[in-house]
Amino acid sequence: MGNSLKNRKTIVIGHKNPDTDSICSAVCYANLKRIITGEDYQPGRAGRVNEETQFVLNYFGVEAPVLVENVKTQVLDIEIRATKGVEKNLSLKKAWNLMQEANAVTIPAVTGDGMLEGLITVGDIAKSYMNVYDSSILSKACTQYSNIVETLEGDVVVGDKAAYFDNGKVLIAAANPDMMEYYISKGDLVILGNRYESQLCAIEMEAACIVVCEGAAVSMTIKKLAQERGCTVITTPYDTYTAARLVNQSIPISYFMKTEGLITFEEEDYIDEIKDVMASKRHRDFPILDKNGKYKGMISRRNLLGAKGKRLILVDHNERSQAVEGMESAEILEIIDHHRLGTVETIAPVFFRNQPVGCTATIVYQMYQENHVSIEPQIAGLLCSAIISDTLLFRSPTCTEVDKKAALALAAIAGIDAEKYASSMFAAASNLKGKTDAEIFYQDFKKFTVGKVTFGVGQISSLNSEELGELEVRLLPYMKKAREEHGVDMMFFMLTNILTESTELLCEGQGAKQLIAGAFRAEDDKTSSQDHVVSLPGVVSRKKQLIPSIMLAVQG
Repeated sequence: MGNSLKNRKTIVIGHKNPDTDSICSAVCYANLKRIITGEDYQPGRAGRVNEETQFVLNYFGVEAPVLVENVKTQVLDIEIRATKGVEKNLSLKKAWNLMQEANAVTIPAVTGDGMLEGLITVGDIAKSYMNVYDSSILSKACTQYSNIVETLEGDVVVGDKAAYFDNGKVLIAAANPDMMEYYISKGDLVILGNRYESQLCAIEMEAACIVVCEGAAVSMTIKKLAQERGCTVITTPYDTYTAARLVNQSIPISYFMKTEGLITFEEEDYIDEIKDVMASKRHRDFPILDKNGKYKGMISRRNLLGAKGKRLILVDHNERSQAVEGMESAEILEIIDHHRLGTVETIAPVFFRNQPVGCTATIVYQMYQENHVSIEPQIAGLLCSAIISDTLLFRSPTCTEVDKKAALALAAIAGIDAEKYASSMFAAASNLKGKTDAEIFYQDFKKFTVGKVTFGVGQISSLNSEELGELEVRLLPYMKKAREEHGVDMMFFMLTNILTESTELLCEGQGAKQLIAGAFRAEDDKTSSQDHVVSLPGVVSRKKQLIPSIMLAVQG
């Protein structure tokens, strides 16, 4: 048996260093997919939530999507065999029967609260049958009488099934009573027939237990004497030979199971990391534990062959460099985006919707309408916020009439005034007090590749020109460190003034400033004390204005 993979969770996720569109589109599209299909779609985020997005989430009372740092295939993504755990007191015979029923070669022993205690394998049981010559092994294993009764398919006539046979040897009373006195010791378990004299002798010699074979009746006198002497009396339908052969199968698995050096894996472990460990061991099956150490099931190397990656829907990006870590091992189902075509490769065909609009949320809004799904005020607020953010309240050249109409319709549903709300949202975004240079720099950052050239572009949009000037002084020194960390050729940062609809572009890397100056036919910023800044009047969009110009300049 295995856990069902038919209704696996699908993660809807945006790009690294997520902006408001990336987060809100993931939340709203996951909601739409759940409504349409009734299946499990969960929004995720590939980075921290910035101040602007947090303002939006707080305003509309929505929790941030769960952080998904990578989507490599984990143990929890593959089919785990739900082999039931057993108590360590289980008999070898019962364990063998369970293995045959479940077609398993390993059974885990677990505590009452689900903690793994040990493993018993078919090989362990075989060794117990083949290598046991010790007549005291039943007592050394501290075997419960209930196991003996179950194995011999018998009944307890005198004594307590819950008690243990823990001191003495096992023997067959084949001789006459006179001889029996010489080899029966106190505490032994004696297998015998229906002879009254033999039964009496065994009890008088202080045997701990007598097993009466062939279903023979036990007299009242023997029962009374056994009761007085503390001797357990068991009857079985088997003959003495069969009973003697079977009795060792009542030994608890705890005596033979492996308890130390167990190789276990957790549900959170990555398949790539456990493959080598599994390949280096002779075991066929390995226990899986949850994060609290409780037993969940078993996997084998064969299970890894059928491993299926996490199911993903990408929103607001289709560049591999911007995607969550481990994306190449995931199963991508859909891509919903409004950027240029990038480098994401898929194994199978996917549903890919890419439109030349200013915001992914605009596309998601259209999909709600196309599927005749009514939009709740909360969802409308998130979608509207994303459009306002991505289009800088319709000032960005990426903004289309479709975006504006969608945003205003959504604002009406959400019950907000777009202009007033945008001012509050942008103010929250530019509230950088107490933030480190790194936190500011990566608030909205993306990496790009053109041929052999790699570069990164960050952006801060603000209504406060004084604040943007302070950021210029702070971020220029940090950009050198950021470029080295990412190993890119050039690094750029857009300080965008929403009111004046212009950008001061910070440049780092050999030839970076000259590249920009040539691409925009711009003169170096003579007013700046820094020699790494280019003024770009009328430039506010990274996607539609800056990136295409940089790419043309690099290719040229």
